Amino acid sequence: MAVRSGRVFAGTSGWAYPTWKPGFYPKEVPARRFLEHYGERLNSVEVNYTFRKLPEPAQMEGWLQATPKGFRFSFKAPEAITHRKRLRGCGPAVAEFLDAVEPARAAKKLGLLLFQLPPNFKPDLERLDAFLSLEEMRRAGRVSFEFRHEGWFTPECFALLRRHGAALCVASSESVETPEVHTARGFTSFRLRMPGGYSEAEATAHAARFQALAAKGRDVYVYYKHEDEPTGPLAAEAMLRAGAR
Repeated sequence: MAVRSGRVFAGTSGWAYPTWKPGFYPKEVPARRFLEHYGERLNSVEVNYTFRKLPEPAQMEGWLQATPKGFRFSFKAPEAITHRKRLRGCGPAVAEFLDAVEPARAAKKLGLLLFQLPPNFKPDLERLDAFLSLEEMRRAGRVSFEFRHEGWFTPECFALLRRHGAALCVASSESVETPEVHTARGFTSFRLRMPGGYSEAEATAHAARFQALAAKGRDVYVYYKHEDEPTGPLAAEAMLRAGAR
């Protein structure tokens, strides 16, 4: 039986950056049309807005209408869940988060949900297991965990994620380098955060790497770091273009 090919979804962490003019956004494009233009060139975005505040229904509807069919929104989990409650006693907060992003799921534009833990959150597999076992998490869909304390990178943690169908976010930054371990079936996620961006040659290498994973049946979500200069969206665009050749 042939393996279904996956897709590579790529973008940056946000889109509302006036400093990306004129390198990415043409000078004549107003801020209200940034997302529309972004969606013409990239096929996904990681919404960091939800870390601080959940979107209103009309706001979410505007985002969905501004993007084409096949576009994917991934959402960062609220800080109340990951940083204040630190995965403990989070059932109501998770339900509220999932309700807020449900329109994206209904529109078939939901990518994954990113749970980014703070650097001082040391390994606690019992707490992580309890969080992933929440009744509310059963409807979360594709979830990814970014650990920023190296103590999480153990076979026991990877096995726990695998058992719950959650992805290990493979993050690359100055502070931590996540091992490339794929724990979820059918999808994986990357956050490429090295300062200064990535060259076109590096983006081409990324394309080969991610297309190889997609060929094995995985949907691959890749988010480049946003900076004042438009290095992130341009690298994402170069990567997608190289993968389409």
